[in-house]
Amino acid sequence: MGVRVPVIALTGYLGAGKTTVLNHLLQAPGARLGVVVNDFGAINVDAALVTGQVDQPASIAGGCLCCLPDTDGLDQALEKLTHPRLRLDAVIVEASGVADPPHLARLIRFSGVDRVRPGGLVDVIDAAAYFDTVDTGGLPPARFASASLVLINKTDRIPLAHRAETVARIAGRVRESNPHAHVVDTTHGRIDPVLVFDAASPHDPVDELPLAALARHDHDDEPHPHVNAVTVPATGPVDPGRLVDLLEDPPADIYRLKGTMTVDTGRSLRGYVVNVVGRQIHVAVKPVTEGPSGLVAIGMRLDQSTVRTRLEAALKPCTGRPAADGVRRLARYRRLST
Repeated sequence: MGVRVPVIALTGYLGAGKTTVLNHLLQAPGARLGVVVNDFGAINVDAALVTGQVDQPASIAGGCLCCLPDTDGLDQALEKLTHPRLRLDAVIVEASGVADPPHLARLIRFSGVDRVRPGGLVDVIDAAAYFDTVDTGGLPPARFASASLVLINKTDRIPLAHRAETVARIAGRVRESNPHAHVVDTTHGRIDPVLVFDAASPHDPVDELPLAALARHDHDDEPHPHVNAVTVPATGPVDPGRLVDLLEDPPADIYRLKGTMTVDTGRSLRGYVVNVVGRQIHVAVKPVTEGPSGLVAIGMRLDQSTVRTRLEAALKPCTGRPAADGVRRLARYRRLST
């Protein structure tokens, strides 16, 4: 099987800023994104970046679009958008404001499309309206239970004197529902795309109309906070137990962890590709090659020294026969990922 395409769910109440976030992500240099939207008439995806027609993927600058009247046809849309000929880096599913995030997360997690892997669920919050709409007291909202990343958006609409306190209160309520959710505050939907997906190239394709570049030029005065990334190469076959320990318990503030490496199973050497988004772990087998291998950790405000030490420990070349338990644990994640 070829490379699986990450599918990212983008959710949030009407007016929270989902489409603004989507349009910002579509401006990423070199990104080829598929977009699935439902309730198309009620949203305003930037026409310069996304154009399409109902139920058919249409070529756009940097990607493709499928429009659905509801989520019943999601697998059909994902089947079209993950076709290898499109060479997409990721697919973003923007749900209507009334969509249930846990339900959408399940649809993606258990998709029947072989070329799909979950890429996380991003839930967008209107900070100024949060306690009047999403959360009016009592138990924390259940919608955050499936979120891997929560964007507290429109923070500029809160008076400066109360901004930090309000953002902290919202973050606290999110973590009551989901202690593992990563929470980032932002304005105008500006988030570093590197936190959400990988673009195959850092540059726009030379043979396509650079609409994203024009959009970026129009917003050059509105930079987004950049994420931190720590890269550690693997210098030899690694121990499966140490690798799984890292995947299950990554250092604080890491949102994404990805890489390729050769693992010593005690009987043979096997190649693996790992992707962690939030608490979601995806492990796939790959041929053992001579190419570069290692891990990259991505997140906001990383303690880079601590992260590097943890990655180096996980990638330390295996000496001696690895423990059978580590081999079983890695194999279990591989089975769950398929």
